Amino acid sequence: MTPLILRLDIAGSPVRWIPWQNAVNLYSREMIAWTAGESVFTFRGGISRLTGERSKVEINSIIAIKRSSHHKRAKRTIPPLTNRELFLRDAYLCMYCGSKYNDNLLTRDHVVPISRGGTDRWSNVVTACRHCNTRKGNRTPEDAHMPLLAIPYVPNWAEYLALSNRRILADQMEFLKSQFSGRRMPFADVV
Repeated sequence: MTPLILRLDIAGSPVRWIPWQNAVNLYSREMIAWTAGESVFTFRGGISRLTGERSKVEINSIIAIKRSSHHKRAKRTIPPLTNRELFLRDAYLCMYCGSKYNDNLLTRDHVVPISRGGTDRWSNVVTACRHCNTRKGNRTPEDAHMPLLAIPYVPNWAEYLALSNRRILADQMEFLKSQFSGRRMPFADVV
């Protein structure tokens, strides 16, 4: 199975993961500005009836895309919050007791409960085991005498992309890590 391709903008900022089929399409439309990474994948197509040769496309694991003048770059500032990426951000550790759990035993805890004015944002949520979340209830960590083991934070876009892909190639991870904010990040397995 071919891993996902890391798509960048022309300036080198990570945009998203794309399947290899989309990358082949971009190559065929000459939309690639530049490439990076050591991993190259070769895909073979049909045989041309004009030349008798079989088509072949080689794609890199990291590609920067040219932008046409009518496209405006959508600047992403805050990645979407999902439990999967939250649990990865917190390394599957309960931020109250420090124990590691499988995802089916974890919950999203609002540091400041929503009923007390808290929000459902990266900076107000942590991973908690079911026991600790129930024990904390509708209180703040201070009120419940349950100090947090780490302060919740918003991952930048490169960190989010690393969290959202389970099969990252070593060259892709190296590229993304160069754009991390400096916090220690737990990640999916590097292929």
